[in-house]
Amino acid sequence: MKLRQFLMFTQKEFYHIFRDRWTSIVLLLLPVLMIILFGFGITTEIKNTKFAIFDPSKDNATEELINKLGNSEYFSFEENLDNPDRIEQVFKEGRIGFVIVFGENFYQNLLHTKEAQVLLIADGTDPNTASTLVSYASGIIREYVMDLNQGQEVPYEIHTEVDLLYNPTLKGAYSTVPGVMGMILMLICAMMSSISIAREKELGTMEVILVSPMPPILIILAKVVPYFTLSLINFATVLCLSVFVLEVPIQGSLFLLILVSIIFIFVSLALGLLISSLVDSQIAALLFSVMGLMFPVIMLSGLMFPIENMPWILQGAAQIIPAKWYISATRNIMIKGVGMSSILNELMVLSAMAVFFIGLSLKKFKIRLE
Repeated sequence: MKLRQFLMFTQKEFYHIFRDRWTSIVLLLLPVLMIILFGFGITTEIKNTKFAIFDPSKDNATEELINKLGNSEYFSFEENLDNPDRIEQVFKEGRIGFVIVFGENFYQNLLHTKEAQVLLIADGTDPNTASTLVSYASGIIREYVMDLNQGQEVPYEIHTEVDLLYNPTLKGAYSTVPGVMGMILMLICAMMSSISIAREKELGTMEVILVSPMPPILIILAKVVPYFTLSLINFATVLCLSVFVLEVPIQGSLFLLILVSIIFIFVSLALGLLISSLVDSQIAALLFSVMGLMFPVIMLSGLMFPIENMPWILQGAAQIIPAKWYISATRNIMIKGVGMSSILNELMVLSAMAVFFIGLSLKKFKIRLE
């Protein structure tokens, strides 16, 4: 008898767990998503970074060093610069992650003075990546020098100098602030708005609201306007703290930064509305937001780990994460000081996402409850 009661209570608990299909999906898929993201996304290795060179010497020694760097797993040769003035330009374009500048008469200096100069230039907007790339390149150069010195009475020396563009002191805030801004806006707009609307549905008050004389579109706007306002306040607060407390500069246009942020807020609000239209409980909205929004923002947006180091399937998944495009744009505007033309791709993608998700969320929003 007791065994039967035990089995009945157990059956009841399983029923309560699985009666909400979205909660069930989240509970079963969350461990899978976590192991994939944490297993493949978290890595301190940086591979296949595209690098360019400025080589006024163009001799055998520089060619050997370039081949040695390009054949390593860490670097991939991309471009030979014909003018040192183009170095900062290629960094702003985002095509190059590392530049090597050889001194003039590189090989002749090695032969006659036993010394030569190499300048390593990295993008300091991501301090960890910049330090790692400099370390990799310095190690490869040291290996080359050791090979040259075999059997030499007077050893050769290649002196390396380091130039970290945009962030010479390697302040971590330069990298984290744009990412935290994206995470905060996503948290306020998407997660909190989805939970708020799901709470109305769970408590039954949404049905009362929907039968009111107010048109459904105005009901939707009334739900999202407070979160839009709060997001603008949070954006202004974070920006002021970043500039005046963390001393992160805004090198580019403040208007452009605000424009990109407003578009991202619209995307986040649309995602929150879409989630609330798919679930009927607060816990399901919370779990869905965590699994579908917060984890991808943290792991796949470039906030913590370089996207180019991830497996190709995760790199593809990162392209549909709105925060990835927002963080890239804000870093370029705030730290590199780029203009509209340099972030046009990010603007177009975010605008397309805003139109798509707003249209989809309005279509999925139920103006009548079943």
